[in-house]
Amino acid sequence: MSADVLTPIVDDAPVRREGRSPGSRIWGWVWPKLMAIAIVLALWELLYLILVTWTGKRPEYIFPAPATALSSFWEMVGTSRFWEYVATTMQRAVIGYSIALLIGTLVGLAVARSQALRAGVGSLITGLQTMPSIAWFPFAIVVMGYNESAITLVVLIGAAPSIANGVLSGIDHIPPQFLRLGDVLGARGVARYRHIVVPAMLPNYVSGLNQGWAFAWRSLMAGELLGVAGATLGLGNALNAARNMNDMGKLEAVMIAILIIGMLVDGIFTSISGGLRRRRGLTIDR
Repeated sequence: MSADVLTPIVDDAPVRREGRSPGSRIWGWVWPKLMAIAIVLALWELLYLILVTWTGKRPEYIFPAPATALSSFWEMVGTSRFWEYVATTMQRAVIGYSIALLIGTLVGLAVARSQALRAGVGSLITGLQTMPSIAWFPFAIVVMGYNESAITLVVLIGAAPSIANGVLSGIDHIPPQFLRLGDVLGARGVARYRHIVVPAMLPNYVSGLNQGWAFAWRSLMAGELLGVAGATLGLGNALNAARNMNDMGKLEAVMIAILIIGMLVDGIFTSISGGLRRRRGLTIDR
């Protein structure tokens, strides 16, 4: 019997429902972010009042008000140099994350197929995931040299273990009934992965991709903060330059930019994950 029979069981078949309009979906995604930003700004302003205005424990040039940092942010966004920083950082992130995506996925699939590898390599992957990104940079410099390749290696090592763990977690949470039914219906080899394993592991896999991006982003910022000889400047370098100049307004402005980029990419992964859940009937549009 063809393995295609299994497709309706595990595939992402669309579910008929009265969904919300695109505008409502966009607003539903935007307003929680705006609320979170408002809360952060309110706490920041309160801390500024306590430390600077009321007690005088910190001078304003050390701990500027939110309005000062936001003014520096908008001024920075209007410069071409800022967008060159963003382009350089995002290029590094995409290259390193893409390599980590390929390696992490292949390693996760290989480890999942072998009990011996799972027992030995599985714990090693988790151990690598817990290591601080900055700890890999001296190793990367020795192996790759003091150049762009060292940053790429740090990003790769930071992201790949999380992606591999996402694959392992996804495979672990596949209902055994799916696999047994696949054996009965003749879904073996490539067909087994195409019709059963890959569709069933997607939610956990996407979560692993999201976590892998978070580790890649942190690793990249650590690498750029240390600086690389002859490398094009990125956001991390701009952050370090602002610290050297004691320009706290600019430093906080760069931090805001880094935070916004991280939130936007996280929003992409969240949208993909939400789409998977909706297609499987795991959410209800209200």
